[in-house]
Amino acid sequence: MSEDIVIRPTIRIENIVATVILDQTLDLNLIESRVPNVTYQPDQFPGLILRLEKPKTTALIFKSGKMVVTGAKSTSQLIDAVKKIIKLLRKHGIKIVSKPRIQIQNIVASGDIDYYVNLEKAAYLLENSMYEPEQFPGLIYRMRNPRVVLLIFSSGKMVITGAKEEREVEEAVHKIAKKLKELKCLLPKQVLKLT
Repeated sequence: MSEDIVIRPTIRIENIVATVILDQTLDLNLIESRVPNVTYQPDQFPGLILRLEKPKTTALIFKSGKMVVTGAKSTSQLIDAVKKIIKLLRKHGIKIVSKPRIQIQNIVASGDIDYYVNLEKAAYLLENSMYEPEQFPGLIYRMRNPRVVLLIFSSGKMVITGAKEEREVEEAVHKIAKKLKELKCLLPKQVLKLT
């Protein structure tokens, strides 16, 4: 049965979190006074919050010249967002002296292998996995290469976190799908629907 299984996983990037380094200090009060639609309440949070509509992202800008950008759904969208933020700051008279350095900290993605997964069996056979259904309905699998964490559910759906590049997400999902097939932990969905 397991040999007949053809797996075509679907993958979707949900969020990319990146650090942007500007190599200069920023006057957040000046930015707040000049740039529209920003939030800065230093008594509650040390960073200034800047939201973009396109691409729909949020930047936390700190006095140190570091930014945390979240919400991008692809690396190219992240780069577009950073370019727009820099352009917006410059347009409002904020001097940006160097080219920003972008470091992806975490990519969160969802995946689906479109097969039911026997989580009890998978937990028993997979190293670096944890499954405690009373605590959490998914199996937690720590993959070493690429270095990501997968939350695998019996429906075949999963959440992938910890990737630094988009290709790592794809590699991880294909790798775990192949491994689950080899371990005979997959069950076609139509089989369960008939019984």
